[in-house]
Amino acid sequence: MKTRKNYYQDVAADYSKPGMISKDMQARLIAEAEKYVSLKEAKLPLVDEAYMREQIEKENKEWWPTHCEALRQGRSDILTNEYRDDLVYFCQDGPYYGIEEQKPREKHWWALIAQPGVTMTWPIVMFWGEFVHFEWVCLDKETNETIAKGMVCWVRRGHRGGCYFKSEQLTFYRDVFAPEELLTLIK
Repeated sequence: MKTRKNYYQDVAADYSKPGMISKDMQARLIAEAEKYVSLKEAKLPLVDEAYMREQIEKENKEWWPTHCEALRQGRSDILTNEYRDDLVYFCQDGPYYGIEEQKPREKHWWALIAQPGVTMTWPIVMFWGEFVHFEWVCLDKETNETIAKGMVCWVRRGHRGGCYFKSEQLTFYRDVFAPEELLTLIK
């Protein structure tokens, strides 16, 4: 039987279940997230000898926990800046072409998954060059119910390129549109 592995063994912070991340680490990850989005270049960089697949994968592993923390904190400013302006996003409500097209819908998703009393976790994350595949689940702390889950593939060309393609299957069990009081919590 193949041995299961810890998907977070080469990543700075483990987001596979609730808790686990200290306040100091949360602050450090948000600062790193802000730095990483500032490194995104206007033109998608080429994958070549100067910017190899191995470097891109290393940067994606550095970026991953910053993305998780930004989602847990409802930091749509960071989350939006992780995308390229010409993002292609395939999901059941899509497809969306360009960063502006998906913003109104995605704001509802972010509000639901980052709402008070709910914790988002990512039990599985895998990296291969510019591909980041992950599964996520949101758990209600009071009722222990799963309120939403999904499976995602980001194509992210490291810090210099950001995410230019995203494919996602989302399932919301409790709500599909966030009430106004949750939308106001998304920064």
